[in-house]
Amino acid sequence: MTQQPPFQVQIVPVTPFQQNCSIIRAANGDAAVIDPGGEVDKLLAAAEAMKADIKKIWLTHGHLDHASGAMELKKRTGATIEGAHQEEVFWLSQIAEQSLRFGVDAQGENVVPDRWLDDGDTVEIGGVVFDVYFTPGHTPGHVVFHQKDARLAFVGDVLFKGSIGRTDFPRGDHQTLLNSITEKLWPLGNDTRFVSGHGPISTFGEERRSNAFVADHVLAGN
Repeated sequence: MTQQPPFQVQIVPVTPFQQNCSIIRAANGDAAVIDPGGEVDKLLAAAEAMKADIKKIWLTHGHLDHASGAMELKKRTGATIEGAHQEEVFWLSQIAEQSLRFGVDAQGENVVPDRWLDDGDTVEIGGVVFDVYFTPGHTPGHVVFHQKDARLAFVGDVLFKGSIGRTDFPRGDHQTLLNSITEKLWPLGNDTRFVSGHGPISTFGEERRSNAFVADHVLAGN
């Protein structure tokens, strides 16, 4: 997926969970990596092919398939880690244990962000600003990133094409997730495209029309 200037996006699936890690390259070459779940060598090779200089690591949440490569990537690039919300320390402090348990990345390290994010914050790379929205439900400290000029959002595991995030993990909550989707994502506009943590790109409008969990007609019938 390539976005017109001022930035480009390369989606790099990583780990056996095929998590969509996104590399955002600004026009000046500076880059942010969203949710480096592992396979850091693969991510660095993709960044090199883009001529992207990784300066930032942005985390939507702390599940191991999204964050287990964050500390290694920081050490190898000098990038700063921003996100998720401070409530996500619950999961970020379990990365090493979870990595070993699931065998995804034996080198996965617990993540200590350089900056916690909250609703209304912004993050920036190469002069491109993304708005931050606090979207709990899948996890307690989940956030999403939205670039309003490009009408593009990176939503982690809040919403997928045709589905929504799981809420059966510790500190997940189904109604909180529904509230995050309808109160934080839908107002961003039906024509806004979004990159999920897994699976294909969609638009909020398409999900409002056809998603089996959060389509307007489904929620109206609840």
